[in-house]
Amino acid sequence: MRTSTGTAGAVSRAASRPAFRAALTPARTTLTSTFAAALAVALLASGCEQAGQDAGRTAPADLGRIRLVSYDGCDDMLAGLRSAAARNVGPWGLGPPQIMYMDARSDTSAARAKTAVPEHSTTNVHEAGADEPDLVKTDGRRVVVVNRGVLRVVDAATRKVTGTLKLVDGDQGWAPADLLVSGDRALVLFSGGGMVPFGAMAKRAPIPGPRYVLVDLSGKPSVTGTLTASGSHLDARMTGSTVRIVVRSQPEIAFPDPGPDLTDAERIRHNRDVVAKAPVGAWLPAFETTDAEGHGTKGTVGCERVSHPDEYTGTSMLTVYSVDLAAGAKGIAAPDPISVAADGDTVYGTASSLYVTSNPRMLWPRPVEPPVEDAPKATPAATEPATPVVPVKSPAPGPGTATPANTAQAPRDEPTPSEPAPVPPTVTATATATAETASGTAAPETTAPEPTPSLPPEETEIHRFDIGAPGAPRYVASGKVPGRLLNQYSLSEHEGHLRVATTSADPSDPAAGERDSSSAVYVLDARTLGKVGEVGGLGRGERIYSVRFAGPIGYVVTFRQVDPLYTLDLRDPKAPRATGELKISGYSAYLHPAGDGRLIGIGQEASEKGRTLGTQVSLFDVSDPAAPRLLSRMFAKDSGSEAEWDPHAFLYWPATGTAVVPLNSWSGERPMGGALVLRIDDSSVTRTGTITHPRPGNDGNGRFAYDPGIRRSVVIGDDLWTVSDLGLKVSALDGLADRAWIPFG
Repeated sequence: MRTSTGTAGAVSRAASRPAFRAALTPARTTLTSTFAAALAVALLASGCEQAGQDAGRTAPADLGRIRLVSYDGCDDMLAGLRSAAARNVGPWGLGPPQIMYMDARSDTSAARAKTAVPEHSTTNVHEAGADEPDLVKTDGRRVVVVNRGVLRVVDAATRKVTGTLKLVDGDQGWAPADLLVSGDRALVLFSGGGMVPFGAMAKRAPIPGPRYVLVDLSGKPSVTGTLTASGSHLDARMTGSTVRIVVRSQPEIAFPDPGPDLTDAERIRHNRDVVAKAPVGAWLPAFETTDAEGHGTKGTVGCERVSHPDEYTGTSMLTVYSVDLAAGAKGIAAPDPISVAADGDTVYGTASSLYVTSNPRMLWPRPVEPPVEDAPKATPAATEPATPVVPVKSPAPGPGTATPANTAQAPRDEPTPSEPAPVPPTVTATATATAETASGTAAPETTAPEPTPSLPPEETEIHRFDIGAPGAPRYVASGKVPGRLLNQYSLSEHEGHLRVATTSADPSDPAAGERDSSSAVYVLDARTLGKVGEVGGLGRGERIYSVRFAGPIGYVVTFRQVDPLYTLDLRDPKAPRATGELKISGYSAYLHPAGDGRLIGIGQEASEKGRTLGTQVSLFDVSDPAAPRLLSRMFAKDSGSEAEWDPHAFLYWPATGTAVVPLNSWSGERPMGGALVLRIDDSSVTRTGTITHPRPGNDGNGRFAYDPGIRRSVVIGDDLWTVSDLGLKVSALDGLADRAWIPFG
């Protein structure tokens, strides 16, 4: 039985080159017993004891620049959090409202059931052994999909819906949800807060946080338990049958308005007094579990399960909850949470490690999506649902230019896209002084000059948890690197090291935007998160648009007007180096190793001045890391793909060389969506066809209903399944003939 394709573990043709063969021969290994023993020194001890017990502070583990420290007790924890939060409180409290960030996700195949099932694809994940939540899952026998608050189970053989379970009330069908499935258990992850279960009669206020629903799939789908957590959902990973859920929370402290006449300095003093009186419960994350009958049990993370790095702000907590789906027949057991006094916005996981990162400068974020362009002018309605993809012959090659088999030439007269600089922080501290003159009269009140606004340094904080053993994860280390991440693909753990790709800019000149930026890859010791080596100077004046690591090789795409693809030799962690560079128009927003020295890029074509023109799919030859080449490219004018920012939307099935990319076209009077099906062989990208779903009619007011188009695709046997908000379509993998339409009624 073959299961899909994901790319973790795909072997680059670089391994076949003589200069690289010897270095790439050893297989990727897990942490050695020596490493495990060293980690034991760094693991958190239960240093927080109840009052009256004789326990001293756990000695911090020396990890170079970072120390891991546990609390003596709730009193010690409260004092530390109050002190840290008071240093970071502002005139309006502990910062602005939370910002929701979209993270791009990943790709790979996992071992499937031992029973004979058809060959099938799995979720496109970043690392083997670490499954990621998505809106559709399959084991080859059934397809499980969650859409608008409803879970559906479809039999793959009969193509019939065998089970439907409504999870939320109809007016909450907008709630975003994803799935993780292990055997006959599914965990539905609702990332929005305050969700009310369908049919719930209780009138108690729900915990305002994400909700996780455990569903039994062994018969008619039924809810066996739920977990609701305070805070905001970051992400989750499943290793084996255990799901680790990462939630970020802020202290629940009410800051009364002292009135309009206070200066910012006075407001800060007032808010510090409020923080100094806040109870420990304001910081401790709360959660609630329910059983199949809806009976709830509330809890909070205990002080003894909260830890902190040597430096922290006291303004947020990261909590990791553990849910074992294999033990879920009777509901969700105690979620065994642990917390760290730290912030986070990006999650990356392997089979043995869970990393959470944050950028303190997210208060003033730079754009991480392609620049917004003016909408293209409408053209007459197309005869096909998606703009045709046109292979274009290459122009005559010039010195130093790429020579692909199918390349679209970009126009030369487009404007340079503008990228807004981050908004500088508002000056919050003012001071007034009144002095008496010699005659006893008061001198005029003067105001001190306002300080020059400054941004925090460009840094990414990284926190690592060990999830290699059953039960609760263990907090191992914290560290930081200069610059900001793009997404989880900027991180890669390999043979005891963590590789981190970031872009840095001059924080003293926010108006400079990306002009003075450059990117680098840092190699850290995974045990301590201390720096081992780095390679910098990538893409000066540009920023990272995509990253992919494949064993000891790294690929980094930067962009402003052209797309340099850098290849990196990471075999020596102490001396990583850039070995090759390829400059082409446009950029790749997602990179997918295709084995045998090939790399697929999904992104946008662009003019010579950087204006984006439409989706392009590129095939690179990276067999020689010193000389990457563009072999072929397909271009769809005036279009975009969800795969550019969410790799779960991309399917690559190497058995037939089939690739499927959701595509939304902006031509015509109405946006059109479909799934572009490609064949990718050793040297070319060729269009096979386009799959479309029935389109929604108007909304009753003469306007067309919103149609997000096809979002996912799955291979089962010789069938290609595509998923949209309206239903599932089954097509022949060979030829794309229609075989079934399964509407979501």
